[in-house]
Amino acid sequence: MEGYTETIFYSSLSLIFIILSLKLYLSSKPKLNLPLSPPGRFPVIGHLRLLKPPIHRTLRRLSAASTSGVISLRLGSRLVYVVSSYSMAAEECFTKNDIVLANRPPLLIGKYVGYNNTNLIAAAYGDHWRNLRRICAIEIFSGHRLSSFLSVRTDEVRRLVIRLSRAASGTEKAVVEMRPMFVDLTFNNIMRMITGKRYYGEEEEEVDEEERKRVRRMVAEVGTNTSSGNAVDYMPIMRWFSDYEKRMKKLGEKTDEFLQSLVDEKRREGERGNTMIDRMLSLQDSDPEYYTDQLIKGLVLIMVMAGTNTTAVSLEWALSNLLNHPHVITKARTEIDNQVGLDRLIEEADIPNLPYLQSIVLETLRLHPAAPLLVAHMASEDCKVGPYDMPRGTTLLVNAWAIHRDPKLWEDPDSFKPERFETGGEEASKLIMTFGMGRRACPGSGLAQKVLSLAIGSLIQCFEWERAGGGEEVDMEEGTGNTVPKATPLQAVCKVRPFVHKIFSDSS
Repeated sequence: MEGYTETIFYSSLSLIFIILSLKLYLSSKPKLNLPLSPPGRFPVIGHLRLLKPPIHRTLRRLSAASTSGVISLRLGSRLVYVVSSYSMAAEECFTKNDIVLANRPPLLIGKYVGYNNTNLIAAAYGDHWRNLRRICAIEIFSGHRLSSFLSVRTDEVRRLVIRLSRAASGTEKAVVEMRPMFVDLTFNNIMRMITGKRYYGEEEEEVDEEERKRVRRMVAEVGTNTSSGNAVDYMPIMRWFSDYEKRMKKLGEKTDEFLQSLVDEKRREGERGNTMIDRMLSLQDSDPEYYTDQLIKGLVLIMVMAGTNTTAVSLEWALSNLLNHPHVITKARTEIDNQVGLDRLIEEADIPNLPYLQSIVLETLRLHPAAPLLVAHMASEDCKVGPYDMPRGTTLLVNAWAIHRDPKLWEDPDSFKPERFETGGEEASKLIMTFGMGRRACPGSGLAQKVLSLAIGSLIQCFEWERAGGGEEVDMEEGTGNTVPKATPLQAVCKVRPFVHKIFSDSS
């Protein structure tokens, strides 16, 4: 009994010593100046319960009480800063702290689908990421490479025009659902750049029906899970109760199988062509240790995920806004008719001479950024963002959607007004953050804007447009998903302009 009492005594002394030491340690640490944190934080889960979809709107509401445009959240075990101020994002995050904030937080989808976070989007900032960025800049998105795929973009947009023309064939007007057409356009464009094959459309495709369905399901599943993370990423203990990690592992296996089949098919062809995979395999021949299949598959994955649904969603929002503002269509059509004429279709070379069309594209990107919350960043070391301390490991979310609708930056910010870029010019366009900023900005922004400009310009030039549903305004409610599509797929009434039939009959 005496030994037991002695054990209790010394254990109590040890516990008291530990508590006092911990208290002394914590009191000796300088108190961090963190941004305003919204009320409603719960133990363990933090603010996770507050994040109701659509997340970008919820975060703007939570940020409303902050005069600096920065708030801090505890999402499970992670500290997260949300920036909704242009100056804080552009100057403090992506200029002063651009290198410190050039990392990405580790996510399960990046581990299992993104080749253990080694692809261009998820890779840690360092030599490997710089090499990937260089490859993209030279081999994929350089002016020379984009020019080599001009015929692909032109052909896919032309096919869209023909498809719409056929839908209205023999009638004065036709009601068409636009979302499938936009998805086909953007996916075919990217896949022809990557592999040389078309996947979707009314005409004969170069892949069988089963593969098309499988690819569509896979891309949709990856897109649904690609975001700033799942709750499991913020609360690792949930791995015991959720099947999310198991699903991501299975999705990664399916994705890798598809991507490997693309690489193997090109390898079997032998002779190298002009596609992206052909070019990567040529580099692999010269340096097989670096240009591995995994590296190639990682680049293909990013092109497919970042270059298809995002652009399709932007096209649907653009046409929806145009239908609700017919005077914008009239003004843009007049500009195109005056500059291009009625004896040929609009071409990419015409775009620089069509400033109002460019303003329509910019206004679409402002109101409806494809990724409302830019891809998450992470602090690689302690730093200061404005007056605030940002500890190492903090996740940074930039709410581009909120910045694009900030009344301090934009007059009548929730309205669709392309004219604002005519009067604001280059300075106004610099405020657009759709493709990110700094070192980790999207390298494919040039390609996206080329496709958007040519497609929107062709729709305006070739067709008369009206709203479906008895002329009521197009419903602009947002749906669910990381790229924020329309809640209701767009249906529109189109009528082919007479000169279009003449152009196609002459060319045939």
